[in-house]
Amino acid sequence: MPEESSPRRTPQSVPYQDLPHLVNADGQYLFCRYWKPSGAPRALVFVSHGAGEHCGRYDELARMLVGLELLVFAHDHVGHGQSEGERMVVSDFQVFIRDVLQHVDVVQKDHPGLPIFLLGHSMGGAVAILTAAERPGHFSGMVLISPLVLASPESATTFKVLAAKVLNLVLPNVSLGRIDSSTLSRNKTEVDVYNADPLICRAGLKVCFGIQLLNAVSRVERALPKLTLPFLLLQGSADRLCDSRGAYLLMESAKSQDKTLKIYEGAYHILHKELPEVTSSVFREINTWVSQRTAAAGTGSPP
Repeated sequence: MPEESSPRRTPQSVPYQDLPHLVNADGQYLFCRYWKPSGAPRALVFVSHGAGEHCGRYDELARMLVGLELLVFAHDHVGHGQSEGERMVVSDFQVFIRDVLQHVDVVQKDHPGLPIFLLGHSMGGAVAILTAAERPGHFSGMVLISPLVLASPESATTFKVLAAKVLNLVLPNVSLGRIDSSTLSRNKTEVDVYNADPLICRAGLKVCFGIQLLNAVSRVERALPKLTLPFLLLQGSADRLCDSRGAYLLMESAKSQDKTLKIYEGAYHILHKELPEVTSSVFREINTWVSQRTAAAGTGSPP
């Protein structure tokens, strides 16, 4: 049947023509979200979500940033949420970075001259770091919430990594097991929301995707010394998904002059959906940091 009579649909069967979307270099349709201030924006922020989730989970953070007169935009990565692609599968981790840069270029074309920031969580933090490293000097700053810098020690022992590489050659679609949602946050309400969200992929992590995450980790490690942009790094000390040692490695290795690390003692992985005292602090830290950096980027002087 011709394309016109059967429009492309999301994995949830909604026609893309009814939704904000972009088409990536592989011809895959990506669902997009835009949060716009009422007046002219002072700066732009791209939000990069984590593995298995979707950009709709950043609504509260985005609204807070819109309150600072920023235009916030995001898309569901390939294989996630309302975007096309086999669930939690990507041919190469670079696809995520390439798609972010495409979306950034589209939005910057409409808003030339505005400073642009990146915000990334978990796997989305690795995407943000590699995106910034690919375009030195392009981004005015970056906020990282529990970014994927080091794989957790339990899941990335030498033997397990080797076994995964062998498995990937033979059975790339075999599941390595699911994420235990109770390790995401100490806030039981947020864990329940996560468990009930129909857009979250709760299938096990496939070997082929696990290999791409390991590839990302080794790429991030090589990219860290190339980072010169300002960044705010927020990390929970009890994070069992992204090892908190990665935060210290990032602080040591990045060449950025303006870098801030805040550790939340006892906090788990999703700091923006943690116990109220943690989450309110995270929102406050991001609000203050971004306010100061947008003011500085607007005047062209360091904060």
